[in-house]
Amino acid sequence: MEKIAPALLDWFYRNRRSLPFRDDPTPYHIWVSEIMLQQTRVAAALPYYERFIRELPDIPALAACPPERLDKLWEGLGYYRRVHSMQKAAQQVCRQYGGHLPASYDALLALPGIGPYTAGAIASIGFGLAAPAVDGNVLRVFARLYNDSGPITDPAVKKRFTQRVMEHQPPDAPGDYNQALMELGALVCLPGGAPLCAQCPLAALCEGRKAGAAEALPCKAAPKPRRVLPVTVALVQNAATGEWLLQKRPEGGLLAGLWQPPAFEGLQLDGPAVRQALAALGLDPGSGEPAPLPAAKHIFTHVEWRMSGWKLTVPDQPAPSGCVWAGRDGLEGRYALPGAFKAYRKFLLEA
Repeated sequence: MEKIAPALLDWFYRNRRSLPFRDDPTPYHIWVSEIMLQQTRVAAALPYYERFIRELPDIPALAACPPERLDKLWEGLGYYRRVHSMQKAAQQVCRQYGGHLPASYDALLALPGIGPYTAGAIASIGFGLAAPAVDGNVLRVFARLYNDSGPITDPAVKKRFTQRVMEHQPPDAPGDYNQALMELGALVCLPGGAPLCAQCPLAALCEGRKAGAAEALPCKAAPKPRRVLPVTVALVQNAATGEWLLQKRPEGGLLAGLWQPPAFEGLQLDGPAVRQALAALGLDPGSGEPAPLPAAKHIFTHVEWRMSGWKLTVPDQPAPSGCVWAGRDGLEGRYALPGAFKAYRKFLLEA
């Protein structure tokens, strides 16, 4: 096992992907990339990363970005709480550290939205500090390497794996070592029972492979079933202007502070009930009947939305409290619509 780091680093230096945050690994770049990659594949995240860094090139720019513009830059990545926490952390960094991330694992961990993995990635890759950066890829590699069937969702098991990761971390290359483990998990030691063992630099050392158990690892505790929630979505168009009604969500909870078409959670409404619900918002629904739209669904971490949609044209009138009328320019350039409403966005952009 003492051969793990040398073999891994040799493979990494010969096979690593050229990525913008890897080619220019400033602490800020590492931070932004790791937050984006928490829920997004690298290929999908790259255009968002490049646009984000182009518009917000440093921490003071992130701290000062208007919230609506920040949401628009993040639109399509989902889990907006991540970028909201990033901005809070950036504002704290400006106050406490002069706009530069602190070169300390513990200080990084104390910032909003930065957990152990992200703190370890920034510390090791951005500052060259000895710190673990243990994500799902790394857990999978070490579960197979040690033929360990402990459930990686268990905190005690994850702590054991993290200790093993650090036992092999070379003090002169902690960032490269952490990146190499991530890269191995992303390119070779693949999830879903499909490791490419013939391409793995650690194949000769892998206890899971020797035991014929690699494809069955890692083990996870059974997830809790998601709660299914009916949601009725109303696409409401102003007859005079062609604009669409958008409603701002509450500042706390799911999709906090984002804009959406009026949506009635926990309710599966028919056409007349949709008219009544819009009237309760303070909108004159006029005399037209809502037209049904295709059903859709969206899966969050703990809840699944089962959506029914209705389209309705209403008389010209001021937007109710907490709502705005938005045309194509607003929908494309200002207001960030959550990915949950992706199935209905195309209808808003038709006119």
